[in-house]
This record gives sequence, structure tokens and C-alpha cells, in this order.
Amino acid sequence: MKFDVYCDESHPDLLGSQHPQGQFMVIGGLWLPTSEREAFKAEIHQLRDRHRIGGEFKWQKVSPSREVFYRQLVEWFQGKGDQLRFRCIAVDHSQVDLKLYHEDDQELGFYKFYYQLLHHWILDFNEYNIFVDFKSNRRRDRLHVLRRCLDYSNLSSEVNEVQAVRSEESVLIQMADVLTGMAAYRLNDRVREGSAKSQVLRHYEELFGQQVGPTFKGEEKFNVFRIDLAGGW
Repeated sequence: MKFDVYCDESHPDLLGSQHPQGQFMVIGGLWLPTSEREAFKAEIHQLRDRHRIGGEFKWQKVSPSREVFYRQLVEWFQGKGDQLRFRCIAVDHSQVDLKLYHEDDQELGFYKFYYQLLHHWILDFNEYNIFVDFKSNRRRDRLHVLRRCLDYSNLSSEVNEVQAVRSEESVLIQMADVLTGMAAYRLNDRVREGSAKSQVLRHYEELFGQQVGPTFKGEEKFNVFRIDLAGGW
């Protein structure tokens, strides 16, 4: 089968910040069959039109006036069952040693964690198109190297492309932003009771049946991989 993956990140600055404003950097990916791409995009556009949401939607734009839209958006995601899946990796910045393991290069470390997010859900005998939110990189070959590493480490599958797309041009990357932001909001203990964001988060947790947090590897709907860089058993 052919699959699309749409990715975004939250708090990437934590990897190199001298004054971190959180604990976890989170990179998330929304996974769907390529055959469903156009139908899913159309359904999101219909939901946006119904609520008169103009321009880009994202987690940072959750507000009381748009709370119902975001609640219905996470309902839509959950209602798609195994046709629409989300996985994110949570990286504790205090465990990251850029100098020892990443050539003292924050950008290199960031894309190594991107690899860890994607690699474990690339299954044999499938094809994948991966779309990441556009960001300026110091080295222009970062996405080419990421695609090549994913392709070499998954010899029975094919990674056709890893392509940067501006989020305002893709409602599926915007959807990935919402889910990634929601996970980061919970993991970084930013929940403010009574806020629109907390209401959307708790609504999704009711639908999901548990609090958003680290999950078992086999969780297929909303998988949170908290990577442990400290070693041990």
C-alpha cells in the first residue's frame, strides 16, 4: 500500500536553548493511506467552511471563539479509526548531549529524532510519501539525507520522498500541528484549567479513553513515544 505522512514539530528550540521554556520537544506525524488524501482534505475544508475558519488553523490559534471547531476537528480525527493515525516522539531536552552524540549540531540532532519518529512505523512492502513543515536549514541536504537513511534502513519498503511543504498550503500538516501541539501541551504541563486549549485536550482524552501521555509501542491511534536517552534497562 501507499501511505502519506504529514509532520510538524513543537518546541524544536529546546534542543539548543540556554533558557528552556519547557521540558519536551515533540515531533509528530499524521499517517494515512494515499488513496484517502483527497477525501480527507475535502472533509477538513468542509469543517472549516462550516465554522467560517479562514486562513491557517493550528494549535496556537485555539481560542474560546473557535473551541467548537477544534473539538469537532479532534472528533473527526478519532472517528477515522485506523485510516488516520498519529505518532509523536517526545524528547527531554535535559537528556540531549549535542556535543557528544550530534557533533554539537542542533540541526543534525533534530533530524536524527525525526528519523526515530518515522523509522519504526515504516512497514515492509509499503510505499511512503513524507511531507514535513517547511523550515530553513543551515544544510540544504537535510531532507535528502533523511530520506536516504529511511530508505536504507527499510529495505523491504520504499520511501519515495521527504518533501518540505509550507503549512499554510496543507490542511493535513495543519492537522498534524494541532495533534502535535496538543501532545506537547499535556507533556510540558501547560494545561490551564478552563482555557479553550484545556477543553479541547480533555475532550480528545475522553474520546481516546485515556490521558495523552507516553503509550505502549503497539498503540496505533495516538502513539506517544517518549524516548529515553539516559540509558539503563
